Amino acid sequence: MEDCRRAPMAIIVWACTTLCLVSYAAAFSHGASLSACTDMMPRHLRVQLHSPNNNYVTVHTNMSFYFPGDKVPVTVRSTRDFMGFLLQARKVSNDEIAGTFVFIPPGSKLLTCFEDGDTVTHSDKSLKRNLSFVWKAPDQPIGDIKFFISVVQSYFVYWAKIESAIVAQRGQN
Repeated sequence: MEDCRRAPMAIIVWACTTLCLVSYAAAFSHGASLSACTDMMPRHLRVQLHSPNNNYVTVHTNMSFYFPGDKVPVTVRSTRDFMGFLLQARKVSNDEIAGTFVFIPPGSKLLTCFEDGDTVTHSDKSLKRNLSFVWKAPDQPIGDIKFFISVVQSYFVYWAKIESAIVAQRGQN
């Protein structure tokens, strides 16, 4: 008699757990949450962080310097498919997020971490490899910057804060 009660209870527990995990995973299929703004880390359950030096993704720009107010093209290239990402420009001097993105590719959306459009994330789970963005520098001098991207290959595997080369600011007072 007790075994008859355990089976339905086990099924109920399994169903509840599965529904919770599916709804939790679906929440990130439309982009990173604002809680990732500061450290750029996915908030997935039991994720496996890989070294940013040991990845298949590069983030770069064809410009080695910029002037205040310039629009800077940013390209993300990968040798493997990935599903999710979070992209930001940060000041080299203090690691603060800087500037705004004025062009983003399909399958992505703007986030507001500190100001409108200062961060870009994925908007769906489609597989991605090559992405192009345009970042606009603030009109006032902010110093040298780097672009950082966190990439999610699957729900459990990701690389955080892969960085570009420094893009130096010109025209400082």
